[in-house]
Amino acid sequence: LFLLVLLWPGLMEPEYHNTIFKKLCSGMNCLSADQRETLQQWLQQVKPPMLRDAIVAFQQFITIYVNEYRCIDDHVASATKVLGILWASNRDCKRVCYKEFYNDAINELVDFTEDFSRWKDTQRCSFSFCAHPFVLDPGTKSKLLQLDANNQMRSQIRGALFRSIFGGNECPYLIFRVRRDNLIRDTLLQISALHSQHEDLKKPLKVIFKGEEGIDEGGVQKEFFQLIVRQMFDLNYGMFTHDEESHCFWFSATALENAREFNLIGKVFGLAIYNSVILDVHFPMVVYKKLMGCKPSLEDLEDCNPQLARGFKMLLEFDGDVEETFARSFVVSYEEYGTVKTLALKPGGDDIAVTNDSRHEYVELYIKYLLEDSIAQQFGAFAEGFHEVCGGPALRMFIPEELELLICGNPSLDFHALEEVTSTEDGYSRDHPVIVNFWTVVHSMTLEEKKKLLFFCTGSDRSPIRGLGSMTFIISRNGPDSDRLPTAHTCFNHLLLPEYRDMNKLRRCLMTAIINSEGFGLM
Repeated sequence: LFLLVLLWPGLMEPEYHNTIFKKLCSGMNCLSADQRETLQQWLQQVKPPMLRDAIVAFQQFITIYVNEYRCIDDHVASATKVLGILWASNRDCKRVCYKEFYNDAINELVDFTEDFSRWKDTQRCSFSFCAHPFVLDPGTKSKLLQLDANNQMRSQIRGALFRSIFGGNECPYLIFRVRRDNLIRDTLLQISALHSQHEDLKKPLKVIFKGEEGIDEGGVQKEFFQLIVRQMFDLNYGMFTHDEESHCFWFSATALENAREFNLIGKVFGLAIYNSVILDVHFPMVVYKKLMGCKPSLEDLEDCNPQLARGFKMLLEFDGDVEETFARSFVVSYEEYGTVKTLALKPGGDDIAVTNDSRHEYVELYIKYLLEDSIAQQFGAFAEGFHEVCGGPALRMFIPEELELLICGNPSLDFHALEEVTSTEDGYSRDHPVIVNFWTVVHSMTLEEKKKLLFFCTGSDRSPIRGLGSMTFIISRNGPDSDRLPTAHTCFNHLLLPEYRDMNKLRRCLMTAIINSEGFGLM
């Protein structure tokens, strides 16, 4: 009965909201766990258009109440919980995009500082949207994660100040003093020194490049993360391999002695999230799935090794004698220090032929070896370091696709959106000739040049989750026309631009500045 009413087109009509709709929500929320599980299994058989209509009906009901009545009452809570049943039925066999569960009214109108407090204190209130994160978009989840991080940072600062008053000096910040030419070793030594003081990783981060005068108000740490990630993923360092077709990095199965380094990389990723820094990394989606506890599949192999995935698909779809045509056994071959070695995928695998009946098992065992067993030690150390810094309930709100956005930022660089939100100061205005020339030059740049400009102005060449239009960006006049190059306060996304006499000079000086933008000094 519940399934029939859920799929009834009349649920879309507001005239039934106060009758059938509310009774449906009330009844479904009284189902036992077993009954809910059975309903979810039935819903998995529903065709995508019908499931989508049911989702739209509940989104419409929630939106009307949140948007028009500005209230989050028992009816909104009840409808959100039923939407959760639809979400669960779609989670494993994705027939509808996860983005269709996001609710714009909730993300735009709800006070999430208050909602987060309710979520943390279940004694105070039994319902919060944080407990139903499928309706929250990545931007909202990012704010909640940062809210949680800021709360922990304030707690650590207060604790450090209290202990310094009664027990000696203790810095309220986590300070890394590093050399550019020895970045990984310096960072590893300083993180290792915190082995018995993991709570120090929860302090706000400050980075000092030895021999440089830059004061870290955010910009220095951005460059620190950019540089250390670049060095860690250098193929000469031996930590990762690179697939030329997918352009993705993967954990090196032969880097068995580098557990500390992989743990460091995990901590670096965690610290970047914790301190709101976006990283330029190119992992396949399966890495984010594994971080969130999901099991890899053939679909995941397509991201990190497309050629092998195509071969497996050909094997699985082959309409003939597999044993005779492919002549494979249950072994995997791999190269280690120039020598090809083999490993049995199951006991006696060397002597077990892959047949039509056993090919699915062979593919499953091969994928398990490649994506799990062969890198278990390396990935385990990486995941441990990552979760040690930023793991917890707030991070568990994210699904793997959203976690990638959180770490890597929005792949779209919309400089027209950035132009719309840019502020001008010290004599410049939106229609000032220099500002008009500046945006003309920017919009004519290649993608790589735009990334360099973004890095020069903000300390990162990545866009926030909500896009460049969500950034604060300021352009100030920095004196009259001169040969002085543009400069920037990366901590504040603030560009200082002299009043160049024409567009050609502006282009020449700007390009010179952004091409030589690494390093910090005081002006």
